[in-house]
Amino acid sequence: MPAETSSRRILVTGASTGIGRATAKELVERGWYVYAAVRREKDAESLRKELGASGEPVLMDVTDQPSIDAAAGHLGAAGPLDAVVNNAGIAIGAPLEFLPLDDFRRQLEVNLTGQLAVTQAFLPQLRKTRGRVVFVGSIGGRVASPLLGAYSASKFALAALADSLRAELKPSDIKVILVEPGTIATEIWSTAVSAGRALYDRLPVEARRYYGAAMEATINTAEERGGNGLAPEAAARVLVRALERPNPRPRYLIGRDARFASVIPYLPATLRAYLVATQMPAGPAKDTPSPAITDR
Repeated sequence: MPAETSSRRILVTGASTGIGRATAKELVERGWYVYAAVRREKDAESLRKELGASGEPVLMDVTDQPSIDAAAGHLGAAGPLDAVVNNAGIAIGAPLEFLPLDDFRRQLEVNLTGQLAVTQAFLPQLRKTRGRVVFVGSIGGRVASPLLGAYSASKFALAALADSLRAELKPSDIKVILVEPGTIATEIWSTAVSAGRALYDRLPVEARRYYGAAMEATINTAEERGGNGLAPEAAARVLVRALERPNPRPRYLIGRDARFASVIPYLPATLRAYLVATQMPAGPAKDTPSPAITDR
């Protein structure tokens, strides 16, 4: 293990790309020692070069309890842990009417159950330091969108989990923070189309008949967001501020679009339903891929 250069130690899950990787790099610059959790050795190798003596990659899958336990044992033997950032996540897009239940279960397993599994495993270490737990949620945890119902369900539930855990851990002086980004531009969007086709190919023909046009519009929007979203470095800076402030807020919205959308839950129910429904395009069905399955 590389020699540590900081007394503050943190675990960041989903550190291979996007917000996770940007956060790991920002924390290193701020003097933290970062354990960057990834699932693949090739991602671990590239992170070794970037983190240098200020951190190390950790192979861990949030859906695999033995790998979580192994990581907890490794970090526990190395010394106190000051924070955990639960960033790992995926987004599965498909009409709920035809979404295979195994895909729905995987959405919840990665975005919700996996977050709790990691938190449970590392809380004994955080108790020793009165550390912090950060969950990376989404504005999709406040406003649901058509064709992303499974994703929104996982993020709504993650917000509830964070709120409950925050109250439960308050007597132990362990702070729980939820960050809620809007659209973040990462390289993941460039692989979204091919991943979406893989799911779409498994859907019945009726899905194309009823939802083809909406799927096409949604994936086109996803491609646009890939180039126009907020830089992951900007999101990382907000997250690091939440980690370092003596008295952080319970929740942090990230991005102008997230702040704008955050008012929607406070609108009258009829108006709220109308605004959400306007996101569902209408028109003749086409032979197009579904919205993407992406790692953050």
